[in-house]
Amino acid sequence: MAAETLKSGAGAGGAAAVRRLLLDNGALTALIVLVIAMSALSGDFLTTDNLLNVGVQAAVTAILAFGVTFVIVSAGIDLSVGSVAALSATVLAWSATQHGVPVVLAVVLAVATGIAAGLVNGFLIAYGKLPPFIATLAMLSVARGLSLVISKGSPIAFPDSVSHLGDTLGGWLPVPVLVMVVMGLIAAFVLGRTYIGRSMYAIGGNEEAARLSGLRVKKQKLAIYALSGVFAAAAGVVLASRLSSAQPQAADGYELDAIAAVVIGGASLAGGTGKASGTLIGALILAVLRNGLNLLSVSAFWQQVVIGVVIALAVLLDTVRRKAGATPMAAGTGSGGGKGRQAATYGLAAVVTVAIVGATSFLHGGNPSSANPKVGLALSTLNNPFFVQIQSGAKAEAKKLGVDLTVTDAQNDASQQANQLQNFTSSGLDSIIVNPVDSDAASNSVKAADKAKIPVIAVDRGVNKATVDALVASDNVAGGELAARTVAEKLGGTGKIVILQGQAGTSAARERAEGFAKGLKAYPGIQVLAQQPADFDRTKGLDVMSNLLQAHPDVQGVIAANDEMALGAIKALGSKAGKSVQVVGFDGTPDGLAAVKNGTLYASVAQQPSQLGRIAVDNALKALQGKKVEETVKVPVKVVTKENVAGFTG
Repeated sequence: MAAETLKSGAGAGGAAAVRRLLLDNGALTALIVLVIAMSALSGDFLTTDNLLNVGVQAAVTAILAFGVTFVIVSAGIDLSVGSVAALSATVLAWSATQHGVPVVLAVVLAVATGIAAGLVNGFLIAYGKLPPFIATLAMLSVARGLSLVISKGSPIAFPDSVSHLGDTLGGWLPVPVLVMVVMGLIAAFVLGRTYIGRSMYAIGGNEEAARLSGLRVKKQKLAIYALSGVFAAAAGVVLASRLSSAQPQAADGYELDAIAAVVIGGASLAGGTGKASGTLIGALILAVLRNGLNLLSVSAFWQQVVIGVVIALAVLLDTVRRKAGATPMAAGTGSGGGKGRQAATYGLAAVVTVAIVGATSFLHGGNPSSANPKVGLALSTLNNPFFVQIQSGAKAEAKKLGVDLTVTDAQNDASQQANQLQNFTSSGLDSIIVNPVDSDAASNSVKAADKAKIPVIAVDRGVNKATVDALVASDNVAGGELAARTVAEKLGGTGKIVILQGQAGTSAARERAEGFAKGLKAYPGIQVLAQQPADFDRTKGLDVMSNLLQAHPDVQGVIAANDEMALGAIKALGSKAGKSVQVVGFDGTPDGLAAVKNGTLYASVAQQPSQLGRIAVDNALKALQGKKVEETVKVPVKVVTKENVAGFTG
């Protein structure tokens, strides 16, 4: 693999030597092939701005992965790094901005949080004899829960002095890339030049032999997991700096990307092998894949498929390499000649890449650009019928107006959406439409688009601390009030209800909850028995409602922050839905309207999402053409009941 020096046979011929070179540097070879392929397929890939984007987008994953490398080399696993990153950033923002703690001390507290989480992991594994998978899975849940508790489910503004970590030096060199390089050098030094680094390889190679040789394995494991926590804390601070806020749901799932980067980079999950340089290459491969697939307008769903295939191929290549007789050497144990050969390999790879990539640039030099305007639509998620309808309306209007529309799915990840918006900006789209995962987190990316003089239209949710040409939205707060009034009036002003809230930390969940509270103030006879989040998800709505029914069997009404949760609640209520219990949803999705027709859902506060998509594309084209657009375009919400559902089109 890329980070390992392998002993070649003395009498190998030219073909065998090339084969061995490719096997010995599989990740590096894969990265070169990817760069060449993306350069050939997209004329927007090989630009300075986009290559810097790749570096920025790899930074957080790489920093997390450096810490995970320590754990995997020692034959462990750490599933908690994403949650620990979010918790560390939340502690920093909470202590500095809400409690007046000096920023330097707040940073120390954030790092201490990462160390504490790592020490707990290490203690449970080394002294509690828990499997690493179970111990770190428990910490994943604990750390994420604490992040939500501390932040109360809402993003916390990040201190300005620390937010500069998300900026650039000299107006072009991203600070996250510099932090990634520094953390990579530290990881390489620890692995290759320190006692604890050698201990990692010894424990991963044969833990019992390491113990018998006098190594204090339990104490070393404490230190190894503490180091992983330090790197997770650093990654959390960098991520929050990019988003200008600490998001309690940040870095969700990033532990899988970190593990993937380590494995792709040549480390074995069995332990004993792995290097920081290989991990960096693995993180870059993931970043290049995502960046290139974004530029090629490949669906986010297919992106997951491609990345899964790449991980499988990386492990398969490792198996082939081992069967071919390769003998990986631990960091810091290679001879000077071996290091020289490795340096020569990297140098040769760089020369070959530059030469081939330079040649591919001619493929795009004479290609005429499309005459149609190019617009990017960055959606918060496509795992929700409401946003699927926004996409459908936008695509229909784009086709009608002759607009080339590129759609991305952030999967409710503010960091992933920031990457997608950066890709839109660097690829020179004519206009951008953004449906923010979080209104604060999107600000830096929108500012970059403004600086590039690209018109930006916000849809459904606004963007804070940045200028957009227009906001096309219905009022979530007003809609929430309308939902509360609807259920209260249906119950005659008195009754017992429960509220199913949206995903903690999202602006839509906060605004709708605010509207519910405002609307219910006018009905003192309505008693709220419970309020629980179900994350805008139908399955979770079913589970949460089933649980609430055990404690509150006398419930008479349900307000859900979207139709998906309302439909889950209806399933839990069974025959009670629409009879003894009135359920009101939000969004006016096709499934929600069907439930309104059959009477199980009393009403849905419909936002007409298809209209949102159509109007957003129309305004994006007007802004591009220099025509005047309204700063705020309100699409009215409408209560849809059985009486008027037949005439509602959405």
